[in-house]
Amino acid sequence: MGGCCMKERSRRKDSAVLAAQTYFSVTEVENLYELFRRLSSSIVDDGFISKEAFQVGLFRDRREQSIFTDRMFHQFDSKHDGLIDFEEFVQGLSIFHPNAPQTEKATFTFQLYDVWETGYIEPEEVRVMILAFLDESALVLSDDIIQGIIDKTFEEADSKGDGKIDLEEWEGFVARTPSILKNMTIPYLKDITTAFPSFVQRNDTEEKIY
Repeated sequence: MGGCCMKERSRRKDSAVLAAQTYFSVTEVENLYELFRRLSSSIVDDGFISKEAFQVGLFRDRREQSIFTDRMFHQFDSKHDGLIDFEEFVQGLSIFHPNAPQTEKATFTFQLYDVWETGYIEPEEVRVMILAFLDESALVLSDDIIQGIIDKTFEEADSKGDGKIDLEEWEGFVARTPSILKNMTIPYLKDITTAFPSFVQRNDTEEKIY
């Protein structure tokens, strides 16, 4: 009985720490733990979210390779050990909270597009991400249209004209084009319940976020 009480107090303390570090309340952090528990046990019940569980559980994607999912997983996996623990899960989701500032969302998307992790976004990296987004949505665009998107992006974002976009330029571009960040906010994260009725579907094999 005493052990259970100690574990509960420890859980509350950890939740309070995470709440202080993110845009979630203590109650929301505790509710997120239920989602984390479901995802982390969906394939192997080891207390961590693997890349496969992340891909299937959050993106409903069963393909062996997905550049977009790989980049997202890399962003969540701040310890870079190939697994997402509860702390990383909450901190990663916090970026998508409606209360998270645009500057943090901009930095997250910059790092997402910086595929080669050079500190800059180059044209080929934009192409890679466009193709990944198209693959995710099963859409097809001609090479000319894709090149046009890349050219337009650099025309508007590469204010220094050096053929690459740094974080400062990206932040300015996003400030002028806020629609870029429209998918960086999940409204449901402002009103989390343990049931997650709006964006988690449970079936016999998996949990999914919509």
